[in-house]
Amino acid sequence: MPGTERDLEGRVALVAGATRGAGRGVAVQLGARGATVYVSGRSTTGRRSEYDRPETIEETAALVTAAGGRGVAVVADHLVPGQVEALVGRIDSEEGRLDVLVNDIWGGERLFEWESTVWEHDLDKGLRLLRLAVETHAVTSHFAIPLLLREPGGLVVEMTDGTAEYNASRYRVSFFYDLAKSSVLRMAFALGHELGPRGATAVALTPGWLRSEIMLEAFGVTEENWRDALEKVPHFAISETPSYVGRAVAALAADPEVSRWNGKSLSSGQLAGVYGFTDLDGSRPDAWRYMVEVQDPGRPADTTGYR
Repeated sequence: MPGTERDLEGRVALVAGATRGAGRGVAVQLGARGATVYVSGRSTTGRRSEYDRPETIEETAALVTAAGGRGVAVVADHLVPGQVEALVGRIDSEEGRLDVLVNDIWGGERLFEWESTVWEHDLDKGLRLLRLAVETHAVTSHFAIPLLLREPGGLVVEMTDGTAEYNASRYRVSFFYDLAKSSVLRMAFALGHELGPRGATAVALTPGWLRSEIMLEAFGVTEENWRDALEKVPHFAISETPSYVGRAVAALAADPEVSRWNGKSLSSGQLAGVYGFTDLDGSRPDAWRYMVEVQDPGRPADTTGYR
């Protein structure tokens, strides 16, 4: 199957926000193809972040190494420029290069309010969400991209929720959530203009309905019995593991013609069709096409032809 080769040996990646969810999936799949992966975040064995969840960056680094790469955990708050500068300086001193930057910092799960207007939404939480989801990406890019540009062929992946096409015509959750995810999409577009002439590539990438640790817990299931949630939420049948979008990033990183995607908005399902990778169960869920053609029009849940 595509993606089983070790074609990323000698490559160095930074997955910013790799403690859990998509970030962890990306880090592990880069490691599975032989990369050295620096994983950063605030949740460490010594101190939990404001998420107050059990996952840690040390666990992610160990999973990267177990998958066949080399995982390096670095504690960093990406809202603190000095910490990000030190993180990139460490990568420079230890590796002398950076080939892949994945901006997956989020941290807003407990900050947004569903269907809450800008005047009803808690202002402090909304502004905190924007800082965590947008400002962190800008800070990280500011310090990391000069190192990434040292060698030609570098890749920057801006992780978001929704494609540019989907989000352009749909209200996403609330004012602050919508603004955050749209901002990240635009970041990738802007970075494409700045990086393309300098021999590097920037893309925005969205997973589909992600079976993250938080999502599984919210539905009262595990990865082993996740289909039990379909009784209450039938459309969850289109969901995917974090490894799926991880394989999308690994495929992009290994593609010698990755520049064809510069500045574009991409999805895991779309790239699976191009590169031939699958999710862990061998399926290829195409969640955003499913959303448009099945879920949004209110049709009964049926993933036939979509995974």
